[in-house]
Amino acid sequence: MYRTLVILRYTFLETVVQPIYALLLTLGAAILIIFGLLPFFTLGEDTKMFKSVALDVILLLVLLATLFATSKSIYEEIEDRTMLTLMSKPVRRSEVMIGKYLGIIMAAALGVAILGVIVIFGTWLRIPTDYLLNANSLNDVVARQILDYRMMHISGLIPQLVLTWLQISVLAAIGVALSTRFSLVVNLPTVIILYLAGNLTRFLLPIIGGPLTDKPEIVRVIGRVVALVLPFLGTFDLKDITILSTIKIGSFASDPQAVALGPIWGYVGIAALYAAAYCTFVLCVGMWSFQRRELGGGEG
Repeated sequence: MYRTLVILRYTFLETVVQPIYALLLTLGAAILIIFGLLPFFTLGEDTKMFKSVALDVILLLVLLATLFATSKSIYEEIEDRTMLTLMSKPVRRSEVMIGKYLGIIMAAALGVAILGVIVIFGTWLRIPTDYLLNANSLNDVVARQILDYRMMHISGLIPQLVLTWLQISVLAAIGVALSTRFSLVVNLPTVIILYLAGNLTRFLLPIIGGPLTDKPEIVRVIGRVVALVLPFLGTFDLKDITILSTIKIGSFASDPQAVALGPIWGYVGIAALYAAAYCTFVLCVGMWSFQRRELGGGEG
């Protein structure tokens, strides 16, 4: 356990000091600040649109930084024989892979947190303008209304940020497993393709679920296999509730159409369990590949 934590710490520091990590986070911060200052012309839905676009920016940029880190920490270390030096120490390959994966997703969590704070701050500032309220008003009713809008939007944004990190963690597990054999040139497009496919798996439900007597059995079996192997990324997309719906908080607690925070965080917990299960499966496959990989560079 101690050796795993040491590798975790080293990998985390190695990831966050990479120029590409700082570059992508700086780019993300600049984009979010610009979006935070721009109107979206959505007739009263500007705040929701800002949050939705901002979450997509965070997912894309942090995922790219994470995939660069997976290639650097495993594949390149194998190719330049750094891994061979590490494995000469009393450390198991499983400890190396787990430590590196945990270090990478901790760096991803830091990236999501930094950009998430910018989104929260931008949401806080733009509420009065988006809802045509005077932020400098001395009227207590207006001030209370602004505060309620701010708390309502931010309370839904935070669980979606956690879900975004969980989604990145799942894709990072795939990247780590692939990096035992393939460089970034193969790793990056493969994970992006799997990301697209994982978002399409939600459309397999009508094929693999229900009676569906009009579907051939072979189609249903293939659909089940594909849905099992591919990450079901729709699990981490709760924007319809966390971003586009009203959250029960403050003056919105009496709204019959509003959604309570308890079930939202309960869903986040279930999504975390799915992420943990899928990551365990993918890392086991990666470990099987890693155990059979020559560590002196190349494939032998």
